Amino acid sequence: RRAMPPEIKKKHDAAIARRVTSLWQYKKNDTLLAYVSTAIEVDTVAIMRRAWADGKKVAVPRCVPGTRDMEFYYISDITELHPGTFGVLEPLPDPKKRMTNFDSGLCLVPALCYDWKGFRLGYGKGYYDRFLARFNGNMIGICYSECVRRRLPSGRFDRPVELLVTERYLRRTAE
Repeated sequence: RRAMPPEIKKKHDAAIARRVTSLWQYKKNDTLLAYVSTAIEVDTVAIMRRAWADGKKVAVPRCVPGTRDMEFYYISDITELHPGTFGVLEPLPDPKKRMTNFDSGLCLVPALCYDWKGFRLGYGKGYYDRFLARFNGNMIGICYSECVRRRLPSGRFDRPVELLVTERYLRRTAE
């Protein structure tokens, strides 16, 4: 991902954003739970901006200091974010903006790579694994097609995403 030329990355990111925002899962949910992308990840900021333009609520994660848990907070603009855990942009904790109901919504799940069944190789800290265990909405994995593998190791508590979106294709993974 680091070696991808900027013009190719921009083209791939735009294709993934178009695919995500055309999905029925995107259209039916009024809340988008999105990770805030870093320079080597699929750009989620463009997807968040589209969600706001479409009248959706956007919630992003904040790692809870001293734990391996994260909380989601509603934001209305990228300027509300500040460097947090691991240098990733995060919202400031505001009890009035904290998302507490995880029965619905569309969650974009980050990963280093995915496999054909929707299992992911994360970043090794387990933040999303803990969160996804209690999330009941739609889960979509977004990544570059070069980062999809036939099979990855997975444990009994791992939850696959229901759909994988790359710049080249959509892959339904849920049974």
